Amino acid sequence: MERERSGPGERLADAADGRLPVLDGGGRLLRKAFPDHWSFLLGELALYSLLVLVLTGTWLTFFFAPEMREVVYQGRYVPLRGVRMSAAFDSTLRISFDIRGGLLMRQVHHWAAVVFVAAIGLHLLRIFFTGAFRRPRELNWVIGLTLFVLALAEGFAGYSLPDDLLSGTGLRIAQGIMLSIPLVGTYVSVFVFGAQFPGEEIVTRLYPLHILLLPGALIGLVTVHLILVFHLKHTQWGGPGRTRRNAVGKPLFPQFTASSTGLSLIVFGALALLGGLAQINPVWVYGPYRPDLASTGSQPDWYVGFLEGALRLVPPWETSLAGHTLMWNVLLPAVVLPGLLFLVLYLHPFVEQRLTGEGRQEQHLCDRPRERPVRTALGVAGITFYGVLLLAGGNDVVAQTFRISLNTLTWVLRTALVVGPVLAFLLTRRLCHALMAAEREHLVDGVETGEVRQTVAGGYEGERRPLSTGRPGAPLSPVGRRTGTPAPEHPEPAPRRR
Repeated sequence: MERERSGPGERLADAADGRLPVLDGGGRLLRKAFPDHWSFLLGELALYSLLVLVLTGTWLTFFFAPEMREVVYQGRYVPLRGVRMSAAFDSTLRISFDIRGGLLMRQVHHWAAVVFVAAIGLHLLRIFFTGAFRRPRELNWVIGLTLFVLALAEGFAGYSLPDDLLSGTGLRIAQGIMLSIPLVGTYVSVFVFGAQFPGEEIVTRLYPLHILLLPGALIGLVTVHLILVFHLKHTQWGGPGRTRRNAVGKPLFPQFTASSTGLSLIVFGALALLGGLAQINPVWVYGPYRPDLASTGSQPDWYVGFLEGALRLVPPWETSLAGHTLMWNVLLPAVVLPGLLFLVLYLHPFVEQRLTGEGRQEQHLCDRPRERPVRTALGVAGITFYGVLLLAGGNDVVAQTFRISLNTLTWVLRTALVVGPVLAFLLTRRLCHALMAAEREHLVDGVETGEVRQTVAGGYEGERRPLSTGRPGAPLSPVGRRTGTPAPEHPEPAPRRR
């Protein structure tokens, strides 16, 4: 029987499959399963925010002048007319007031940067609390953490480019941090600024770093991260039919592609609304940078606010040694503290797996935070530590707003920085144990029906029924001394007691 004539679409597919692995390799890729839990969308939120950053940043490069030569402003913003400023600040004002859509693009770009860093941070927290950093995903944890560090550096570089009074104050603090490094601090400062602060080259040097080197590193690491995600497959929550050997969820095409495309449109729309309706970084209010001025209530973007808070909380400790002054009040909070923080984060997957013995086999199921009381308590303690530092970064604003003593607030925050994480650790671990005990009670005794009956002896007892609802497949693991003991893959059902 003669074969029916194929249409143009089928002929095109046959031609492509004859030259490329479209149906064999592509079909296998298109059927790859992706978990559909909302927490797995945080990584996509960061990805689409990065895409908005690249698009809006490319548009802004056409109009921004990365120069520090002095000019006299003659633009539309009347309060600053006739004021001497750098060409960088002048071009920022021109983008904001003279170029159609310029202010919208500036604000969308800034909001996208804020969302990008926040999404990476939340994504890392999700991975940490669910144990998704364990074998074979240790390298992806290292890559994700490096992405977070690069995002912080990229945000600070872009924040400093307009050369306004607020960003200049931040650069002045950064120069003070460089000077606090023993022996080489002066050389580092001169190398970065090209001369004595503020010099005339810092914006010119930050510009290629912001638009070329750091974005290239970010895009490259994101690409490697996604390749590893595809190769290693996603972690997933436990449930019926979900084991360490499979992945259950939406296929890449068309279900996951459709939902991911919808999320991208939501991100684009939300950032556009924020850029059009919510003001952020109004540089014209701050004015051009002058080394002899600093505006009151100066606050950096939230993601570097913890460094500002650490600088404000450490007492003025200094040591003079062999003609050199060691500024511990700057070196400890701005160099040693973040270095130790990120070192601990980089090493945590390897240390935890060595302590628990989980490094001997691959782990593809997510932990519930309550099942790992020590890990969860450590994470909450770290968040508490970060939150106190972030609050301390605005202690002057808080003191002025609530009309309280700045010195008293500073001492309260110093105490909270030491006591708060310890209390958070103890309370969180206790709560995890309590939640696990409550679940075991429900599994063994059943749940209360609300009905009360009288016994033969004349007493009263509550009626219970076997547990029939809840989170299916969630294993109950015995709690170990360190981070909890892995649950058996097929736990035996507990007998019901009367």
